[in-house]
Amino acid sequence: MTKLPQRVFLVYGFLTPLLLGLAMPGRVGFWPLLFVALAPLLHVCLFLPPKKSCLLGFAAGFLYHLFLLYWIVIVVGRYGGLPLYLSFAALVLLALYMSFFWGLFCLLLSIFAGRSWHRERSISTLVWLAPVLWVALDYLRSFLFSGFPWMDIGYGLYSQPRLIQAADLGGHHAVSFALLLSNSLLVAIIDRQRSNVRWNIRMERRLLLLACGFLVFIFGYSFLRYDVVSRAVSRGLHSKIAVVQGNVNQADKWTPEKKEQTVATYVRLAEEVLDQRDTELVVWPETALPFYLQSDPLASRIAQFVIANNIWLLTGAPAYTITGTYPDGRRDVDYFNAAVLIDAGGRLAGQYQKQHLVPFGEYVPLKKYMPFLSPLVVSVGDFTAGQSSAPLVMGKIRMGVLVCFESIFPEIARASTVAGANLLANLTNDAWYGRSSAPYQSMAMSVFRAVENKRSLVRAANTGISGFVDPVGNIIKRTELFVPTALARQVPLWEEETIFTRNGYLFGACCLCGVVAIFLFRRRGA
Repeated sequence: MTKLPQRVFLVYGFLTPLLLGLAMPGRVGFWPLLFVALAPLLHVCLFLPPKKSCLLGFAAGFLYHLFLLYWIVIVVGRYGGLPLYLSFAALVLLALYMSFFWGLFCLLLSIFAGRSWHRERSISTLVWLAPVLWVALDYLRSFLFSGFPWMDIGYGLYSQPRLIQAADLGGHHAVSFALLLSNSLLVAIIDRQRSNVRWNIRMERRLLLLACGFLVFIFGYSFLRYDVVSRAVSRGLHSKIAVVQGNVNQADKWTPEKKEQTVATYVRLAEEVLDQRDTELVVWPETALPFYLQSDPLASRIAQFVIANNIWLLTGAPAYTITGTYPDGRRDVDYFNAAVLIDAGGRLAGQYQKQHLVPFGEYVPLKKYMPFLSPLVVSVGDFTAGQSSAPLVMGKIRMGVLVCFESIFPEIARASTVAGANLLANLTNDAWYGRSSAPYQSMAMSVFRAVENKRSLVRAANTGISGFVDPVGNIIKRTELFVPTALARQVPLWEEETIFTRNGYLFGACCLCGVVAIFLFRRRGA
């Protein structure tokens, strides 16, 4: 192959973040680009030396994540109260961290599959190594430093439920793997037409045909699974559920004089959809009640509401537990960001405590060593993480609860489903994001929680996006941003267990183990 100028590789490298930015959920969200967006970056790794590949991958990843995560400035600036320069610094630091994985991906791919120093290397090495390596790094990022698996590439297909059913086999990583394989196959086709490298043709064809066969299996399975599950779900048990989006102003929400007005807003909106009298459950969003039900007089107002309408209520509210008392009378208290289930008699029927807290928003990491840091949200104090994934039970309904960004961590939804949940409820507050692309991205990741476990998901947000997702990922009803509204829908309650639910993230873990094995084998060979 004729050697291309360095500036051409530079253009190739920066074409990937542009295409990915246009493909991901948000203002554009043109998902077909996902099948080609990474091809330019893979091409760079095929021909540039490892160090240059790494630098270009790091720079491309940094540019992409600046575009993807720009809403961080809104969160920590407008609502966190930080000055603009610190808000932008927070965005830059997070983008640098995320781009590290891109740089490492390009470095390793160039070392193991590049031709910069091994011109006879088969293109099939890149075809198979690229998706394994990409998914391995996604999996590593999902738990490293508490984890931040925001918008892995597979999530970009959330609006195409017929293409993503394989998530109930290997989670969203299986979809990401298929997309990377599609991109690397495109590079292989182009390379085969232009390269004069001589390969073992028989072996090469077998490996490339195997890659094509894998894609046929993944997307063929998805098409068939969609139809089979859709028919089964339509014949199963259903329950009428309402979600309320209060659109309460963040600046007013926690002021004492506005508490009663906030409750009145949610009660009024809920009663607008309770006229039909067949709604069994109403779901309000994260911290819809900006007070402690255990000790606030407004708790009686909530009891009156559920008794008068003969419904159950699932709502977000802060909670506390007294864990001890000091000799001087002071109490040792743990505070929780919780979801509480109130029965039709106004009694507390269950409580879920958020397990995965937002660093520097709901707790301060290493607070003992950095006392000068404080949470970015207005709260009663640092929250304590909950420990239980047990579903909240309401007769035939067993709800696995996901509070706020817990919906981006698949293991939490999976653990609830393993514990018996036949419905997932995501209580969130996306007002922090403003009118950015983040609410759309958050919704996209929530869709995959439904598909992976084949459970309906109801989503109530203080502001957008609230709605309903069926077990195959169809968004069957949804709200717009910053609109106070309530929706009601018959929601399927499916009980079947998926392969993903039984086995968890073995797919991502296997990819990571595979990369480690390749590295050790190469070291031993060296």
